[in-house]
Amino acid sequence: METSSARKKNPHVDSGKVKSDSGGLAKRYRFSVEAGDLLWLDGHWYVTHSGLIRLARRNHCTGIHVEPVAQFSDPATSRWAFKATVYKSRTCRGFVGYGDADPSNVSDVVRGAEMRVAETRAVNRALRKAYGIGICSVEEIGPSVRPQVSAESKKLSPQPANGNGGGPKVRDRLCQIIRQHQLDATLVKSYATDFCSVKSLHEATREQVENFVEHLADWAQKDRNALLCQLNSYLGSKESAA
Repeated sequence: METSSARKKNPHVDSGKVKSDSGGLAKRYRFSVEAGDLLWLDGHWYVTHSGLIRLARRNHCTGIHVEPVAQFSDPATSRWAFKATVYKSRTCRGFVGYGDADPSNVSDVVRGAEMRVAETRAVNRALRKAYGIGICSVEEIGPSVRPQVSAESKKLSPQPANGNGGGPKVRDRLCQIIRQHQLDATLVKSYATDFCSVKSLHEATREQVENFVEHLADWAQKDRNALLCQLNSYLGSKESAA
């Protein structure tokens, strides 16, 4: 659950809403906001694919069968549809969910990966049915949902220094982006090492780090939703490190 200090950083998160929704979900399904199981976007809570997979693992899900739905798919136009069936136990008859994706309902960042998006959406819907999750998953929403940015966050936007168009130091700029968009610093670091193709950020050149910071800032501004999904893919490495 979010602490009172975390809620102050995001005035758009109603404290009562956080306690009733996030707290109830965390207690009932053992979801963790800190681990990225739940995300607050555009005034609503969403569950993530990684959160649903961890829920299935905790409940000893027997298996998930996924198959394409040919009659609703058209590879030539990048339109895909999948059917997923979740088996909670060996005697379970299965919970079915369908997912579709095409260039009109995915973010520009994942354009070209519509097949994988459709598969993920199908799995998410099946898992939500199987375990009675009443909120939508973040991977199922289209590109129109955007996080709300508070006036306080806008004040943290980079400003020219000394009137010469220069900016803050690279590290300060990175910390600023993490605070402004409420990102997980550890996951950002994992993503940065991948982006720079190094084992440790200490091995990266200044130019590589600067390019990453610009990339991160641009992505966070244009589609924070997709960026969070990318960062959540590093949760496994974070848990291993812990």
